Amino acid sequence: VSAGNGCGHTLLTPHSGTLSSKNYPGTYPNHTMCCWRLQAPPGTSLLLAFGDVDLEPSEHCAHSSLLLSDPQTGTAYGPYCRNSVPSASLLVTNSSTVTVLFNSTSHRSGRGLLLSYASSQHPGMGVASPGMQRHPWDASPDSPLTMCFSVYCPAGCKDIHGDIWGNPSQGYRDTSLLCKAAVHAGVIADELGGQVTLSREKGITLYESAFANGLRSKRGSLSEKRLIFHKVCCLLSPACDEVLEVVTFNASSWWHEVDVLGQDRAWVAERAALGTTGHSWAAEPGAKAAWLELDLGTRRNVTGIITKGSSEQHNYYVMSYHVSSSRDGKNWRPYRGSSGQEDKVFEGNADSRGEVFNAFIPSIVARYIR
Repeated sequence: VSAGNGCGHTLLTPHSGTLSSKNYPGTYPNHTMCCWRLQAPPGTSLLLAFGDVDLEPSEHCAHSSLLLSDPQTGTAYGPYCRNSVPSASLLVTNSSTVTVLFNSTSHRSGRGLLLSYASSQHPGMGVASPGMQRHPWDASPDSPLTMCFSVYCPAGCKDIHGDIWGNPSQGYRDTSLLCKAAVHAGVIADELGGQVTLSREKGITLYESAFANGLRSKRGSLSEKRLIFHKVCCLLSPACDEVLEVVTFNASSWWHEVDVLGQDRAWVAERAALGTTGHSWAAEPGAKAAWLELDLGTRRNVTGIITKGSSEQHNYYVMSYHVSSSRDGKNWRPYRGSSGQEDKVFEGNADSRGEVFNAFIPSIVARYIR
């Protein structure tokens, strides 16, 4: 729970979360406050990672301050500001409840604060901000080039300031923000965070940009090392990322185009296959609630979807969409993602040329996808 006019990016869940002051990483405003109440499951304790604490210095941090308190034990941590920073980047509490209080008066400088937390059920904390750039493997520079790691990423790192380079198939530059890149790769849902398994391997010459899971990575050149994320199913089966064959395409309607020369062109459902050359599928012009249906032939585990527009003569593409699934082709279930509260709206394409990847977290087990 959060309250006050000084709250910035905030995403709180029982197991992990991320919170920041207003305008972070820009200068935080004058005369504001925010109070966050963090609550972990009973019987667990909270671990807090200080990503960035940059509040203008003052005596006893009287002008701007960060104060943490444990109501269960009566313990207080702080106040913190630039001349009184936390002694360690990770604070391990003995409580499942912590109150975080941020206050500011008149000041001129300071980025404000960025904190992440996880419950003791998930003790590993990942990189979430420019202030948390010490990677878990920095302590062993003489280790082999290929190493495997597992960290826990807090919820809400998707909107953290900072860039990533690469895409799920290439891997990511080692300068990428770890948890943000994990969301881009589709191995965790930003709404919940979660365990991330990755390996550090030899870098490549060029990292191409890609739009995936609501994030766009940047195009970048060689880095000495790259980060490769692994989905849990990939650790069990090499077929995790195989492209599923579609037996039959079906659609609510299709466009029967007649061009200026009187020639017919059928934008039928079968043309929706990703590798099809020429024009794609298109619904009948003016059709409402149009849908495209894929029959996988048998019940399969579907972990994601790639969409692309049709750039031949017509600049057509789908900007957003819902997904439903069925095991029998009659009873349909809307996909609601990790939160389970509302039907998930997937971000689609911004042009007719590029491919956009969206992961299903959790995955869908079904024969039909619509």
